[in-house]
Amino acid sequence: MIEIIGIVIVIFCILISLTVHEFAHALTADRLGDPTPRLAGRLTLNPIKHIDPFGFIMLLLVHFGWAKPVPINPYNFKDPDKGEILVSLAGPFSNILFAWLVVKCIKLFPEPVISIPLYQAVMTLLIQININLAVFNILPIPPLDGSHVFARFLPYELRAQFEQYGFLLLYFIAIFPPTSQFLMLLFDSAQKLILAL
Repeated sequence: MIEIIGIVIVIFCILISLTVHEFAHALTADRLGDPTPRLAGRLTLNPIKHIDPFGFIMLLLVHFGWAKPVPINPYNFKDPDKGEILVSLAGPFSNILFAWLVVKCIKLFPEPVISIPLYQAVMTLLIQININLAVFNILPIPPLDGSHVFARFLPYELRAQFEQYGFLLLYFIAIFPPTSQFLMLLFDSAQKLILAL
């Protein structure tokens, strides 16, 4: 029974975190003048609209997955390059902001509430998942959000080659101990930083 509750908590926290992330992409694009996410039904906090079933299962099983990418048309922005950078950064930023708000919310509740194991588990997971999601997505590796920012500074003819090998590089990072350990160090450092704010 305890294991089932734990799985439900993890699923709940992942759904919230991914939804916040993808909604931020959609909202930013919409505010910058691109109606594509809204027309695609992505300007919503409904998790069902943002979840890629296979990517979500992979995230649960191997902690390496993805949500459904938010479609955008950069040419609807006044400045396509700047607009795409802002939309890309909106996802990770929203997760950092959400984690910070969770930290602040913890301090609002009285000690008896904070001591409840279920409350502790949910809040801790929300902080960890959101920070990890932000740090991971900011890496300049396709198809992560950071790659869209990095690609804007590459010559146009190199962008396609850059995007071609992204998944291979992500796979290498995931299975190669030194890089995966470095990633864990980044996650841990980011969590300590947010908790200290």
